[in-house]
Amino acid sequence: MSPRELAVRAKEASFISSKLTTDKKNAVLERLKGLLNLERSYIFAENKKDLELASRSGLSKSMIERMKVDDKVINDMISSLNDVISLPDPVGEIVKMWKRPNGLLVGRMRIPIGVIFVIYESRPNVTIEAFSLCLKSGNTVILKGGSEASNSNRALCTLIRRAMSEEGVSPDIVQMVESTERSYVYELLTLDDYIDLVIPRGGEELIRTVVEKSRIPVLKHFKGVCHIFVDESADLNMAYEVCLNAKIQKPATCNAMETLLVHERIARNFLPEMAKKFQENGVRLKGCEKTREILEGVEPAQESDWYEEYLDLVLSIKVVSDIEEAIAHIRKYGSNHTDAIMTQDYKKAWRFLREVNSSLVLVNASTRLNDGFQLGLGAEMGISTTKLHAFGPMGLEELTVTKFIAFGDGQLRY
Repeated sequence: MSPRELAVRAKEASFISSKLTTDKKNAVLERLKGLLNLERSYIFAENKKDLELASRSGLSKSMIERMKVDDKVINDMISSLNDVISLPDPVGEIVKMWKRPNGLLVGRMRIPIGVIFVIYESRPNVTIEAFSLCLKSGNTVILKGGSEASNSNRALCTLIRRAMSEEGVSPDIVQMVESTERSYVYELLTLDDYIDLVIPRGGEELIRTVVEKSRIPVLKHFKGVCHIFVDESADLNMAYEVCLNAKIQKPATCNAMETLLVHERIARNFLPEMAKKFQENGVRLKGCEKTREILEGVEPAQESDWYEEYLDLVLSIKVVSDIEEAIAHIRKYGSNHTDAIMTQDYKKAWRFLREVNSSLVLVNASTRLNDGFQLGLGAEMGISTTKLHAFGPMGLEELTVTKFIAFGDGQLRY
């Protein structure tokens, strides 16, 4: 099937998906849960093909680990489907209503975006997550997983389409790109008459390529250069725990802390113990001149380090004179992803919340909390670091837009 034919089929199916009832959507997801459980051996066999090919191709151990599907991964897929089933259906929700002086009742109603093209790498579970979120929000989805996991993704998509057919729903609501040719994807990215939104999930190179090639709006999330500022009024014991969690709990994620900013008035008290905790957990430290005056064995931080998303056990540290310098540093080097302040000063907390324009700004909490599930959205498609049309984790509501509706009794415009 050509890219245009695939896109046309998805567009036509979007008129079906937008009208599905909540009960029917949930029935498909329940059916899919049963198939995932029933067909474990089939999924494992297809995944094994990908793992063997990846090993022969010399892919890194970390990449192969991300591709692996075992009982835990399938159980997590089933759990994520349960989460989506339990979420309220956003489609048709009336966000608010108001009455005009002429008696016209005006409101806003949530509707699906339409056709969403999701491009992702490595992790086959994204196939299930992306489909379930798009289905529940009334959208059609085109899935393009990484070629390294093609057999696994194909198997999961087969089960998705089977679940839909068994529930009497058109399987065309989900389309999978099986071509490994980049030209196929590049052509899809030009079909703005049929595809409404592109969501790339992967590294910075993938996302920049998609943005460069696409005529369709792209939900962008280039990188996560996340900061924590430890203010002079911070509870230091709390700061030790929060900063350690933000760096080491899962360092290869976009919401892990990459730069630690410390107020100069507490730097000599705070940094030695903090550095000890980092180094005990294998974190390599880079620091500004003031940091290196306080700590021995810290590498000098280069200008490029302040922009760096390490995605590893590496951390940059800078001593700043006050909150103003901390905010200025974040504005210059940050990526609008996630930033936090550790402080007991109410006014400083609110200043930080107002002036740092990241998708999530926290007070006295780890940057690792910027996640749809952690924030109570139930699940997420990804994290947007641009402000149109969504900013931050994209849950079900963010996979819809609102249209205006109005009720009248003969009102005219004069």
